Amino acid sequence: MVDNEERSRHNDNVIDAAEMGGHSHVSPTSHSWLAVQMHQCTERLNRLPETARLLLCVAGIFICYLVFGIFQEKVTRGTFGENNERFTYASGLVFCQCFVGSIFAAGILYMQPEVPNKAPAHLYAICSSLYVLAMITSNKALEYIPYPVQVLLKACKPISVLLLGVLLAGKRYSAQRYACVFLIVFGVGVFMYPSKNRPPKEVGSEVLGVSLLAMSLVFDGLVGAAQEKINVYRVTSFQLMMATNGYGFSYLFTALLLSGEGFEFCAFLARYPHTILDIVGFSFVSAVGQSFVFLTITNFGPLVCSLATTLRKFTTILLSIVLFGNHLLGRQWLAVFIIFFALLLESLSKQKKAPQSSVLPDRQPANSV
Repeated sequence: MVDNEERSRHNDNVIDAAEMGGHSHVSPTSHSWLAVQMHQCTERLNRLPETARLLLCVAGIFICYLVFGIFQEKVTRGTFGENNERFTYASGLVFCQCFVGSIFAAGILYMQPEVPNKAPAHLYAICSSLYVLAMITSNKALEYIPYPVQVLLKACKPISVLLLGVLLAGKRYSAQRYACVFLIVFGVGVFMYPSKNRPPKEVGSEVLGVSLLAMSLVFDGLVGAAQEKINVYRVTSFQLMMATNGYGFSYLFTALLLSGEGFEFCAFLARYPHTILDIVGFSFVSAVGQSFVFLTITNFGPLVCSLATTLRKFTTILLSIVLFGNHLLGRQWLAVFIIFFALLLESLSKQKKAPQSSVLPDRQPANSV
């Protein structure tokens, strides 16, 4: 849902037309009152000029995930109380995100024409477990590294996608894709190049945070592979969203209960009740943001969505610097521009040549997105 925007949109993303923004021809009289209202909203949306629809979709992605980033950084990087206590309950945060995401997706599915979900349960279970691990490691990394670093490194998902595609699936990519990934790797190297006279504790913390993000990127790549297996059964995006978050909710509920972290998480919320609104807001805008991602792909294709989310991540870094006092060195700014330039080129290269399959867009958040 973390960064959650979080989350590359491929040319092989195919979103069912019955989903949000699709040109559905289902009679509204066959559904509940809520379904009728949704059908009417969809029809009004489809009657808007194309430019207006594009602005609405892009604005939705930007607003949702910029607010998502503010909530996420406020919770995970802030200090609380007189003792400057830090939030250390990444599993609890992802638990809330999965709960809200599953409820939101179930509500959307309730208002849509029923589509059979034929994907085996074990595929959903595997996909969800990888998704949860990716989200937990991504949020846990924020205990050790600044938010702009996390956003930038999470945007480097093409590295893990390419490596896993070559090593595990035997895929071949164009020379342009390899060049883009090389540029991204070079940019990361420039960004992370160690400064002189840094305290060993700070270096160790950064290494741990980057290691957690590397794990998150690997899990993200495996999630994409699992989603490809699921989408052979032509599931809709919201079916996949509900199942992934639903299984994740059940996993994390069990883990939080058995480990005792759930009680500590609740105790933290009791000590600082204002964080509840931040966590609820974080989870809600993540779910709504995914809907705008689906809507953008349905109406304008994955390239437009990929460009929008890439620019959104860059804006998130700027917003974090302005609102939370983070700062970057001159060479790090250069690295940021190199990486995002490479990401834009990589999006264009995927548009030119990509395998035809149906894959849910990246979360997040996803925010990851």
